[in-house]
Amino acid sequence: MSRILTVAGAQLGPIAKAETRAEVVERLLVLMKEAKRHDADLIVYPELALTTFFPRWFMEDEAELDAYYETEMPSAETAPLFAEAKRLGMAFVLGYAERDGDKRFNTAILVENGEIVLKYRKVHLPGHAEHEPWRAFQHLEKRYFEVGNLGFPVTHAVGANVGLAICNDRRWPETYRVMGLQDVELIALGYNTPLHNPPAPVHDALGLHHNTLVMQSGAYQNATFVVGIAKCGVEEGVMQIGGSQIIAPSGETIAQATTLEDELIVARCDLDLCTSYKSSVFNFAAHRRPEAYDLITSRTGAIPPAKKA
Repeated sequence: MSRILTVAGAQLGPIAKAETRAEVVERLLVLMKEAKRHDADLIVYPELALTTFFPRWFMEDEAELDAYYETEMPSAETAPLFAEAKRLGMAFVLGYAERDGDKRFNTAILVENGEIVLKYRKVHLPGHAEHEPWRAFQHLEKRYFEVGNLGFPVTHAVGANVGLAICNDRRWPETYRVMGLQDVELIALGYNTPLHNPPAPVHDALGLHHNTLVMQSGAYQNATFVVGIAKCGVEEGVMQIGGSQIIAPSGETIAQATTLEDELIVARCDLDLCTSYKSSVFNFAAHRRPEAYDLITSRTGAIPPAKKA
């Protein structure tokens, strides 16, 4: 018998700087109720789904910065999301900025039966830490967030082995492989990705291609579904890519958004499809050779071979 998990991806259009948490949560609830009408078991929201993408601004006022972070989850503003999900019998993944004591993280959680069952903190932080006023807009994730300290955990929930990742994590094959080695069957991945890359504008035309490329390869090479969901459109003057999609372990996209607005995509995911790949071409126990991969964990930057005399 097939193991079917019906998954909804809740793409968000822009969130304005002035938009309140309550207003955003109402948008999330609209999408959640629509997902229920499609009999979804799980709905995935994007990275930093409660606020505008604030790392685009240089801020020195700590109070101004702190306003973007959650110190508890659920909070008074997000409690309706937890309550409605429990009432509907639906799980959800939510990305948000987390303040934990004096540390700040870019975080995602998986909520089942109204309870947090998995938390992930973003490991691969892009951008820069210092003020770079020459940019059209900034990308200060290295200033506003700590590197995630929870690793890449996988848990069994919603009838599947589920892992989480956030935005830039999708570009790094290690993200998927560490979860693949925990027999992951579904990776939920939210992103906020500007179309324009100020340090490398030649990449701009390939943004959507690269987005799909890395998620499809990660899905195929680790025999897992990948649910990649964007916050997109022109947000506070900055264009962010869409391309939200649900990808099968075959590497095929089986549902994809067509707008740059709030939009729901849905796919019936047969988790047993993972098994056909995990037991054959990507049978890790039979084919992996970790003794040959030591450079992956012993070296950070690339070092070229020595030149011959």
